[in-house]
Amino acid sequence: MSNVNELDQLVEKYKALKKEIHKVIIGQEEVVDQVLISMFSRGHCLLVGVPGLAKTLLVNTIAQSLGLSFNRIQFTPDLMPSDIVGAEILNENRAFQFVKGPLFSNIVLADEINRTPPKTQSALLEAMQERHVTAAGKTYDLPKPFFVLATQNPIEQEGTYPLPEAQLDRFMFNIWVDYPTFEEEMAIVRSTTQDTNVTVNQIMSSEEIMRFQALIREIPVAENVLEYAVKLVGKTRINDTSAPKLTKDFITWGAGPRASQYLIIGAKCHAVLKGKYAPDIEDVQAVAKPILRHRLVRNYKAEAEGYSMDKIISELL
Repeated sequence: MSNVNELDQLVEKYKALKKEIHKVIIGQEEVVDQVLISMFSRGHCLLVGVPGLAKTLLVNTIAQSLGLSFNRIQFTPDLMPSDIVGAEILNENRAFQFVKGPLFSNIVLADEINRTPPKTQSALLEAMQERHVTAAGKTYDLPKPFFVLATQNPIEQEGTYPLPEAQLDRFMFNIWVDYPTFEEEMAIVRSTTQDTNVTVNQIMSSEEIMRFQALIREIPVAENVLEYAVKLVGKTRINDTSAPKLTKDFITWGAGPRASQYLIIGAKCHAVLKGKYAPDIEDVQAVAKPILRHRLVRNYKAEAEGYSMDKIISELL
């Protein structure tokens, strides 16, 4: 029963956490939920939205409320892998010493990740996957917990290096950050155009976060929920026998097994944060869009007929 108590504890902490975050962030309810779900699921996020929607502020606020170290890396075309990982320098004793780069932090905000060449992107992706970095033949572990939140601007495509599909697959969620509503924007403008200092309190420690991450993995999943997740991913593959006409018409490339894994972990976390002790099919559906959005490749016919990725996923669900 201790697990049940701990899960209840997580729900309480989660509510307190959201309260702290919303002291600074107005609206963006779904975005905050999805970022927190990916963190408790040990996943990384890609935040896609036009500039000025408080993506950096959101990540910074979450880092403060979780009591985690936070670094922001502005990705530029001249950024080198050593600029983010760190480099060896000669110290005063004429010995080589490794100086850690900004990647050595609990939360790393990779701002405009598509602005930097593939060489630097892949240095970040090794860190995301392995949770360690290699420099001058030595391996250095990254601090735990470790999250990468990358941002991408969907409008300017000149001078960018779009992330290849294999690299996009490393992100658990692709979160679409939208414009605020009229009421939200009124509240934002009201609160940000006067001198007010908001203090964000720390709600969790890194040990608690890691304990909750382990706890979420221990949650049992019913066979029919597993089956639903795997079948849903199967439906996105054109060669799969279960693929509907929609997939064959509009998709050139479907999602891999990592999508099925993330659907289940995401559903477990979603269920717990909603106060349930086991996920059901609704929880899988709740996390399906941000998980599948960047794993499917639409063809030109889908674009011509105005079929957005979300519309395709909605129909598959």
